[in-house]
Amino acid sequence: MLTHLILHPPLVPTARLVARRLPYATLSTAQPTRRFLSSTSTPSSSKPQPEDSKHSFQPHPSDTEGTLLSGVFSPGAPPPNSRPWSDWVLHHPVYNQAQLDSIKVIRHERKTLSDKIASSMVAISRKGFDLVTGYKHSSPEDARKVMEKEGLTELPLAELRKRGFVMDVPQWMMRILFLETIAGVPGMVAGMCRHLQSLRLMKRDGGWITTLLAEAENERMHLLTFMKISNPGWFFRFIILGAQGVYCNLFFLAYLVSPNSAHRFVGYLEEEAVITYTQIIEEMERGNIPEWEKGGQPVPQIAKDYWRLGEDATMLDLVKAVRADEAGHRFVNHTLANLDTKNDFNPFGLRHPDATMQGTLPGISREESLRWIKEVEDEFKKGRGAAKEGVGAEVMGREAEVRKEGARA
Repeated sequence: MLTHLILHPPLVPTARLVARRLPYATLSTAQPTRRFLSSTSTPSSSKPQPEDSKHSFQPHPSDTEGTLLSGVFSPGAPPPNSRPWSDWVLHHPVYNQAQLDSIKVIRHERKTLSDKIASSMVAISRKGFDLVTGYKHSSPEDARKVMEKEGLTELPLAELRKRGFVMDVPQWMMRILFLETIAGVPGMVAGMCRHLQSLRLMKRDGGWITTLLAEAENERMHLLTFMKISNPGWFFRFIILGAQGVYCNLFFLAYLVSPNSAHRFVGYLEEEAVITYTQIIEEMERGNIPEWEKGGQPVPQIAKDYWRLGEDATMLDLVKAVRADEAGHRFVNHTLANLDTKNDFNPFGLRHPDATMQGTLPGISREESLRWIKEVEDEFKKGRGAAKEGVGAEVMGREAEVRKEGARA
């Protein structure tokens, strides 16, 4: 059944397909869920969602009746200045507050030689990235030690920035913009490679291409959002031109040689992205970026449209949404790296994991992926009462254990 769906899909967006084919009992979760959209202006469904189901997709406008935006989202219809309801982007996640707060800094275990090489390449890239963007973020403990040595109890923010203990907004924006121009490359290159392979071999792809292209577009939307806040000069753009030219070609060659290693590399790269945005969130919560506090820098309208943020959304809400996206890319790429890239179906082609799972696990194994596909197939076959147990329940159980351990800590 699943093989037939992937090899002969109907001509409708994936999110719409799932919303129509699967009953609502299988589309939500007792835990906060990650919703994938067919467009950024599609409202959430107002139909009641059962408490015992595990997954959620964002229905298409034609499948909904009214709107219901919860969590960090404002109730009611989209803001008056929002874009019209149209499919202008690929499917992407919209989060509630619990999901945004569930994201953890985690690392995939370096087991094989390929893992270690990929991790080392990311470490080298990180050092070059830090050098180019002038990254000099220090921990609060470092600043505290210096103040104790000088007999000071505290230093004003301007002095902390001057001494390099805290980064200012232009420094953070340079780092973010550089990160997003690079992060948008792998998904597009990998999707292009698999697209050309599908044409060359004259066969279906198994659901990989859409996920990879959606990842690339999601990263590009990050860039477009932050470009509304800061527009870099010609020198920065020249650096991006060179970096993209080198990185794009190197990743293209790497994907031709070893797609698994390339996905592992991206997984490790996304781990660093989650760390970066976590540091920004921590700095904002400490009050070290007052320019982005409520009443300061407004959230761009493009971000409100894309993530369904309310009119009163803050920069903290925006950064948390971006971090959740990066955690999703981390999860997906580490999972894809575990698969047989020539023969395995993409387990997330028709149903995507809950955002909380993605934020607390570094991916799932090939065996779990195969069971995940089987579970989706069972749901399509049996409908409302299908797949009461399976890898989704199993992995969500692991996720629940992670949350309990975090609560004890």
